[in-house]
Amino acid sequence: MVQRVLLASPRGYCAGVERAVDTVEQLLDLHGPPVYVRKQIVHNAHVVRDLEARGAIFVEDEREVPEGKTVVLSAHGVAPEVYANAVARGLNTIDATCPLVSKVHVQARRYAADGYTILLIGHAGHEEVVGTMGEAPASTILVQSVEDAEALDLPADARVAYITQTTLSVDETGEIIQALRRRFPAIRAPKKEDICYATSNRQWAVKDLLGEVDLLLVIGSRNSSNSNRLVEVARAHGVAAHLIDDETDIEPAWLDDAETVGLTSGASAPEKLVERVCDWFRARGVEEISAHRLVDLAYQSAAAGGRPVPCDPSPG
Repeated sequence: MVQRVLLASPRGYCAGVERAVDTVEQLLDLHGPPVYVRKQIVHNAHVVRDLEARGAIFVEDEREVPEGKTVVLSAHGVAPEVYANAVARGLNTIDATCPLVSKVHVQARRYAADGYTILLIGHAGHEEVVGTMGEAPASTILVQSVEDAEALDLPADARVAYITQTTLSVDETGEIIQALRRRFPAIRAPKKEDICYATSNRQWAVKDLLGEVDLLLVIGSRNSSNSNRLVEVARAHGVAAHLIDDETDIEPAWLDDAETVGLTSGASAPEKLVERVCDWFRARGVEEISAHRLVDLAYQSAAAGGRPVPCDPSPG
C-alpha cells in the first residue's frame, strides 16, 4: 500500500513551453477567437483541449489557415518552407518557437553554409527534427542510435558536425556522441550542448529521486519526447515507471508493491495535473505527499561531466 508520494524538483513547464502557451492565450485575450495554431502548440493533450475550448483552432498544415489570418507556429520549430507558405497566403505569422530550438536551427544553417555534413541526433518524425532537417535537407543525416552512428557511410576525415534534438535522453545522447567522436575525431560540436537545460534538469531530478521510490509516475502526453525520456531514465535504473496523461490513467495494479511513489511531469505538462494526481492519492488515504529535495547545480554539474547546467523557472 502506498504510504508516501515524493514530488521531483524541478518538474513541469519549462520557460519555452510557458512562452508558447502564453502567446496563444494573449492573442485570444487581445483579439478573441479564432486563433489558428500550426500543429499542437506544445505536446500536451490537456493544454491543447483547454486552448481549443477558448477558441484556438489547431491545424496540421499552415495552408489550412484562411488567407490573411493569424497563425501561431508551435514551440517545436518549423522548416523554412512553412514560412514561405505562410507568406504566400498572406498570413500574419506569430513564431512561438522555443529559443533553444531556434539556436539549433541557426547552427544547422551555419554548418551547411560552411560545407559540413550535419549529423542530427534525434527521433524520426518528431516535429522538432522535421523542422531542423528542413534547414539544410541535402546536408543533414538523421542519427537515432549508436548503431546508426556506427553505420554511417562517410570517410573518417569527412567534414562533419553534429547537432541534437533538444528533448533527448542525456545518457543515450552521450553514448551516440561518443560513437561519433570515435568515428570522426575532428567532428565539430555545438559550443553549448543542444539538449535544453529544462530537459536535462528534469532527468537529473528523476535520477536523484530513484533511490527512494518503488515506482515513478510521469505526467505527460504520449507524443511528448521529454516526458517519454523521463520514463526511460527510471526504467534504465531498474525502477518501474509509467507515463500518464492524468490520474485517470493510473492502474491500481501498478501500486500493489509500491510503498513510495515518485511523481514528476514533463516540460509541457501544467502543474494543475500534478495537483490532480496528488488529490487522487489523498483520496486513497495517502497523507505524506512532499517535494523531494531540489536538485542543485553541483550535482548537475558533476553528472554532466563538469559542465554547469543552469536552472530554469519551472514549478517545484
